[in-house]
Amino acid sequence: MQNIKAPRESDSPVTSSSSTTRNMNKKKYLEQFKFPFCDESSKYEIVAKIGQGTFGEVFKARVRNTNNKKFVAMKKVSMINANEGFPITALREIKLLQQLKHENVVNLIEICQTKATLRNKYRSSLYLVFEFCEHDLAGLLSNVNVQFSLGEIKKVMKQLINGLFYIHVNNILHRDLKPANVLVAKNELLKLADFGLARAFKVAKSGQANKYTNRVVTLWYRPPELLLGNRNYGPPVDMWSADCIMAEMWTRSPIMKGSTEQQQLVEISQLCGSCTPDVWPGVESLELYNKMALPKGHKRIIKERLQRYIKDPYGCDLLDKLLQLDPAKRLDADTALNHDFFWTDPMPCELANMLAQHSQGMFEYLIPSRRPEHLQHPHRVAAAQLKPTQLTQYSGYQDRVY
Repeated sequence: MQNIKAPRESDSPVTSSSSTTRNMNKKKYLEQFKFPFCDESSKYEIVAKIGQGTFGEVFKARVRNTNNKKFVAMKKVSMINANEGFPITALREIKLLQQLKHENVVNLIEICQTKATLRNKYRSSLYLVFEFCEHDLAGLLSNVNVQFSLGEIKKVMKQLINGLFYIHVNNILHRDLKPANVLVAKNELLKLADFGLARAFKVAKSGQANKYTNRVVTLWYRPPELLLGNRNYGPPVDMWSADCIMAEMWTRSPIMKGSTEQQQLVEISQLCGSCTPDVWPGVESLELYNKMALPKGHKRIIKERLQRYIKDPYGCDLLDKLLQLDPAKRLDADTALNHDFFWTDPMPCELANMLAQHSQGMFEYLIPSRRPEHLQHPHRVAAAQLKPTQLTQYSGYQDRVY
């Protein structure tokens, strides 16, 4: 007798019908669902796109249907890997900014979401809504018509380091400090922004080293300890970046512009001297010290090279003390704020007169020449300078270990 196979469950018309019904009910539920603590983004009207990075787009927007002309900045959370859930970088940024309240740290106003509809395939988008600042420092430095006096440079740097002092005291590392992430509002306040790579840190106890990822900080502002594979680091990584920004206030261009991690180490060595145990005790124990072709015999020439840009001797001295190869010798934010640079004439002065001359907003996003493709994604910079046989050992941990 010939065997007759029973119809598979998927072939059953009843099952197919119930599945369709469930999908319709799910879509109806998503369309009608309201997040109790999250307004719809439609309350804002997007005016212009002002930024884009690895972790999302940023828009200038204003509240609809009101006489209030106050603008906000809306950062759309990138959901490229939606199957992996909500991005950890966005979660961390939300959590940290809810804790940090300071005049030199950007203020997170609220979180909004788009309504799930057929048009967006029933996938709601999330926006972080921030106070709006008219410029970022990269945009200002790229405009030849914007000229900073020495007093104004002191004002900018004092606010920047003051913001770092606040987050470091609260055990937070920024880990992506660069001019594009330093906002300047028309009320003269400077704000640290983009905490997507930030994290809380703890002082490592004896025998219990931290294991943070070293794939952070945009290449031109990345300190040598991260380039050499150090995963047990702290506030000095932000202070190195801050000093690179300080030098740029005079040079108007990044002072070390390597295209790879290897080349960036060469740039650092040529300016700050070679990375040797004599000037940096313990550097030989870092993971990549013997795997990178480190330049030898270079002398430290920071003051000599920058003196033609920086005529203020106190400014040169502060730069020299912050651009220390050994992170243990680098000034912390508190010591830097007490440096003579900020307490000698001309004293830090207001930015109102300079900003009043420029009504048009200036942002790095609008200046493509400042956004080299290989610098936009610090997590994706490959260890191209290593030999193929070394890559496996170098990649022995996942970038998710923050």
